[in-house]
Formats: sequence, structure tokens, C-alpha cells
Amino acid sequence: MIPTITAIVLTKNEEHMIANCIETLRWCSDIIVLDDHSDDATAGVAQKMGAKVFTTQQTTFAQKRNEALQYTASDWVFYIDSDERVTPQLAREIQVHVETAHANALSIRRENMLYGRVFTHGGWSETVTRVFRRSTLEGWHGDIHESPTYTGETIVLHTPLLHFTHRNTLDGLRKTLSWTPIEARLLFEANSAPVTIKTLFRKGFMEFFRRAVIKKGFKDGQEGWIESLIQGINRVLVYVQLWEMQQKPSVSEKYHDKELDVARLWKQKV
Repeated sequence: MIPTITAIVLTKNEEHMIANCIETLRWCSDIIVLDDHSDDATAGVAQKMGAKVFTTQQTTFAQKRNEALQYTASDWVFYIDSDERVTPQLAREIQVHVETAHANALSIRRENMLYGRVFTHGGWSETVTRVFRRSTLEGWHGDIHESPTYTGETIVLHTPLLHFTHRNTLDGLRKTLSWTPIEARLLFEANSAPVTIKTLFRKGFMEFFRRAVIKKGFKDGQEGWIESLIQGINRVLVYVQLWEMQQKPSVSEKYHDKELDVARLWKQKV
């Protein structure tokens, strides 16, 4: 009997990406979309294409992946993002290993395309473990870069998973807005040293230098230089938000006090 496999897609306002993603998953036994209260047509598009759509109340990616797992009953599960694409070659390779291999997990090299260019440097070469024998997957953990916990052997596939990320500057900024507050909070909870202006310059420059020079991002052309700069800016934004959290009184309290001052002035006038 051929093992069954369920594709799990996490979404948030991806009406322009979800259809093509689902189209590359027709070979799966089932497709589940776990939607985070999209205010566009994401859920409707997914349902129209035959996916089972559920709405999540969870906040972290690990929690969402764990919740989605509860909706599956297949032998295997395949986690994929809406901006990722499976080629026919990758689909076949997954199917072959699911049917014949003794491993419990499959890792896939992810080919990242940023600003319309496939990056080969700058720290963008990565392998992600996304296909699991369901009975051996214990769950996911981590607030930002979530990781799976499972038992058994892992096989690395040859065919890459395509990742269409940072399709434009606004797309990248939306991602920045989603993860930088979480990382700042984790640093705050870890009692990080007070942030100074020196900290901001050092963190930003070092991230840019690491991406562009040490990881040779410059070899990816102008796109590589731009993305390295953006990653440096992102690092600064993390530490600016950490600085905000460290303020006593807090920034919001300062605004509240100023509002009270204005209110008092109006009372005196009356």
C-alpha cells in the first residue's frame, strides 16, 4: 500500500502566492492550510482549490505547525510555506523516499530567490527538514527559527525546494515586522546589556559585513549587496526595539505623562 502524505501550508495574507503553491502539491494525498486570520482572499482561494482550511489562534510558527499536525491522519506530513514551490522532480524524489526509505525525515536544500535572483552566497544556502513520518514527529519548538523534534534517521534529498522570498522591498519589510519584535523580546527576557548608540552601529555593521564579505554576498551582484544592507538594517531594528523595552519609564508611559500634562493645561485654562 502506498503511504499517504499531507501537505501543510501556513498562511497570512498570501492571496497572490497560495494558488501556485497548492498547484505544486496536487500529488499529495491531502492539503491543509492553517490561516492566521488573513484579511485578504487567502482562505477563499485555498478552499476553492480544494484545500482544507483552518483558522489558528496561535502566535508562533512552532505553535502553528504543532496545531496543524493535529488535523492530519496521513502516514507522512510535508510542511511548506506559501512562497515555496515544489518542482515535479522534487515531488517524485519525495514520493520515492516515502515509499522505499527507512528514514523518518527528509531534509531538502532550499534555493532562495531574492529580488528576482537566486542567491548562492551571503548565508542563504540552507537545508530545511520538512518531510516527516507522522508517527515519529514529536513536535516543533522555538519562537523565531522553529525546529522539529523527531526520532530516526534523516535523508538529505538532491532536488531543491524553491523559495520566492523578498519579492520586493515591501514584502521584505512585512517579514521584518513579523520577526524582529519577537527576537527583541527574547533578548530582553535574557537580560541583554543596555543598548547604546554604539551597540546599534556595531550590530548593524557587523551583520552587513558578515553577509556581504565573510559570507561573500557580494558575489550575488547588486542584489547581494542590497540584501546584505537590509539584513544589517534588520539587526539594527531588533536592537532599537530592545532599547525601547529597556527604557524606564517606558516610552508609552512617557507619552501617557505628556497627555496628562496637556489635559492639566486645558483644565487650568477653564
